[in-house]
Amino acid sequence: MKKNDEIELYIDGYTSEGSGVGHYNGMAVFVSGAAAGDTVTVHIIKVKKTYAVGIIKNIITPCAARIEPDCPVCTRCGGCCYRHITYESELELKRRKVDDAFSRIAGLDIKAQEIIPSPQVNSYRNKAMLPVGKDAQGNTVLGFYSQKSHRIIPTDACLLHGEIFREISEIFTDFADRHSLSVYDEESGKGLLRHLYIRYAEKTVQVMVCPVINGNDLPHKNELAGEIAARYPTASILYNINKEKTNVVLGEKCVSIYGQPYIEDILCGVRVRISPLSFYQVNRSQAENLYKKAAEYAALTKDDVLLDLYCGAGTIGLSMADKVKTVIGAEIVPQAIENAKANAGLNGITNARFICADAAQAAKQLREEGIKPDVIIVDPPRKGCDNELIETVTGMAPSKIVYVSCDPATLARDAAIFDRLGYKATRLCAADMFPRTSHVETVVLMSRTME
Repeated sequence: MKKNDEIELYIDGYTSEGSGVGHYNGMAVFVSGAAAGDTVTVHIIKVKKTYAVGIIKNIITPCAARIEPDCPVCTRCGGCCYRHITYESELELKRRKVDDAFSRIAGLDIKAQEIIPSPQVNSYRNKAMLPVGKDAQGNTVLGFYSQKSHRIIPTDACLLHGEIFREISEIFTDFADRHSLSVYDEESGKGLLRHLYIRYAEKTVQVMVCPVINGNDLPHKNELAGEIAARYPTASILYNINKEKTNVVLGEKCVSIYGQPYIEDILCGVRVRISPLSFYQVNRSQAENLYKKAAEYAALTKDDVLLDLYCGAGTIGLSMADKVKTVIGAEIVPQAIENAKANAGLNGITNARFICADAAQAAKQLREEGIKPDVIIVDPPRKGCDNELIETVTGMAPSKIVYVSCDPATLARDAAIFDRLGYKATRLCAADMFPRTSHVETVVLMSRTME
């Protein structure tokens, strides 16, 4: 097989990123937009030693799950990789993805008891990070990066966002064009506007608008704030300063223009204060389902000490505070910890304590204080937990560890280590936090097997 060949290919599975996979003369061929069960004509665009990459030229026989995509840019932006199959099929392949990770990576004999469907398949995202660019006519555009590139695909209305995102984007691009504001160029490091960052609180209907700029000030900022506030009087309007040549979207400094420097939402009955740098689940309704499942697995009692590692703004721990004697949260982001403390105060929760430290450092500190948690919840970033944290957590000898993860592969890797250290995975559940994308959330209960 060589570049520019055209082959007939049966698609028998998916990659972790959602591309279809077929096999031709023993070689894996990855095809974006293909679905398991399809027979397709594929044009080969890349050939490596162990795999090839192709694009669909023709669908010879579509699989039973295939549907017509309902988004005009999904094949180019790379965000929604499953818009060409039914939602039921998407749920099943995500559940299998979790099971396969535990079988193949962890070598553990456990399967997901269920996958929880998202209450909403569209318009579920409460956050947008939209890169700013210019089109061929020089007009300011917002959109998404094309898959594996930083080429912006202009998008007027993403189906994962609600109408409020489109309205604010239109106000912002009109403002930028009216004042001829420059956009950031990654190669030269010049230009002002980098991203438009929007957050929306579903329960309180509060919105945060935060342009990210490559400079110290946003020209005509009060005019922008006035236009947004005229439409959304309770809005929080800020700008974020990021002058670094980096792929990281947000800088460390935010400057408030109008309203409060935060918004508030309600999650699992807890009023939550969210600042620009705070972590907050992007699918609020499904986050409630996930946290309820985590609480079910934790099976907490009024005598328990609960340790919530990677606590962010404290949402998981505070949602369970009424079930325990004490909840202790740890997070490395100072602003998130300030939010967590404020959230405890907002809700009159007096049995919560928050520590600003790396999760491993916080666990060590508590161990040195002689605090022995009965249950530990970990909700780490995509890279999972490092060995130091796992050893520290297991050394505290809690009866149960509840692990919430956005990556089944790193979760399975860590579960195998926990297993060797005396914590057996006994219950497993998947939750579709990000419909139409390749991502899946998972929660696992690990129970202590050693005395």
